[in-house]
Amino acid sequence: MREGTDPTALSIYLPVVNELGQVEEHLHRIAKEGVGDLAGMLEYVVGTGGKRVRPAITLLASRFYAKDYTLPVIMATAVELLHVATLIHDDTVDNSSLRRGKATVGSLWGRNAAVLLGDYVFATSATFVCDTENVRAIRRFSETIMDLSSGELLEYCNTYNWQQREEDYCDRIYRKTASLFSTAAETGALLSGAPEPAVQALKDYGRHIGMAFQIVDDILDVLGSTDEIGKPVGHDLLQGVLTLPTIRLIERYPDDNPVRALFQEGNTNGYLDAALEMIRNSGIVEECYGVVRDYCIKASQDLETLEDGPARKPLADLASYVMERTR
Repeated sequence: MREGTDPTALSIYLPVVNELGQVEEHLHRIAKEGVGDLAGMLEYVVGTGGKRVRPAITLLASRFYAKDYTLPVIMATAVELLHVATLIHDDTVDNSSLRRGKATVGSLWGRNAAVLLGDYVFATSATFVCDTENVRAIRRFSETIMDLSSGELLEYCNTYNWQQREEDYCDRIYRKTASLFSTAAETGALLSGAPEPAVQALKDYGRHIGMAFQIVDDILDVLGSTDEIGKPVGHDLLQGVLTLPTIRLIERYPDDNPVRALFQEGNTNGYLDAALEMIRNSGIVEECYGVVRDYCIKASQDLETLEDGPARKPLADLASYVMERTR
């Protein structure tokens, strides 16, 4: 178990704690093999917080059928590296100074170094996937990189566009977040030799958990505190990014909300605080948590077709944990 992991999530990791330890060893070995300043930068990004939820999903998905966990561990390492790379690039594009309460790579070493480091970590993740020698896993991983990049581009091209629809938002967060959760589960099952119905069930489980996970992130952006979420509250709105709570706000009050003014004029007249206050006092947060619950219920239903075993309850517990997550 990693330092900083939420203790309420302990049961999620227990069946794969040894394999997660191997993932950590791979990550720190990569950092030690870095040349010059690269070693310190890599050690910083692989050791900067994080719950390792995605590699845990890969390993748990493999638990239903695997007898040898060598390939799932390799894949779980690749999944976490891909996640780390996307965070580096996202923070650079957003010009963020904090991630999980710590300074971002861009704020410490500069934007150019951050882009190059993100590229290096992306490439390193690909070498791990190739080591599985599974063409289907390699292809799915490549498609996921495309999904992640297209999601980031969709977000970037629609910044400060206050007329986005909820279906556009759902497509974007699938690409940016849920696609990697889905791939984490699918490839874990695939590399364990699971039958095709189980592979598809776990792929769907990952997608539903990923959608719920991102929506909770977006709720916390308007509801949490800087200490809880590790970045300024309302960061997305200030960056011109619409999320489910703000889309629901615009839909409910099309002619009387401060989002349009915030996007057009900047936060010159307290527009951000006004928007956050309206969301918090309108029932929108409860609505959004209802959407989260629906996705988590679907994720739990995806597990019903799978054989019972040591991984099934932790995956179900993860769905419950996501619904209650506060950071």
